[in-house]
Amino acid sequence: MTRTPLVGALCAVVLTSSWAVAQIPRGNPDAGQQIYQQHCLRCHGSKLDGNGPDSNDLIVRPANLTSPASRSKSDWELLVTISNGALFTPMHSFRGKLNDQQMLDVLSYIRSVAPSDSVS
Repeated sequence: MTRTPLVGALCAVVLTSSWAVAQIPRGNPDAGQQIYQQHCLRCHGSKLDGNGPDSNDLIVRPANLTSPASRSKSDWELLVTISNGALFTPMHSFRGKLNDQQMLDVLSYIRSVAPSDSVS
């Protein structure tokens, strides 16, 4: 069973619906910092700048989460990336490794260090 059409349709609905972005509950940035340090720091770095200790060993550099490009992404876009990973990059899915609350906590930590530039 292929899920590609379903995922594509769901993404289209979500990306065109401003209410979806507004519905993302907030997590705990303090708990998110601990999770980030355990799972994300090696690639994204302590400053969230993509210069973690393992970043030089990767063919595709980790995202600089403090860059204008990352800060302009909606919370929903970042949450989808945390959950599902990013195609053709070393950013793997954390679905099944982190629960929903933990992913929200990481998102809240990222936003506490690099607030969104997008208009809500």
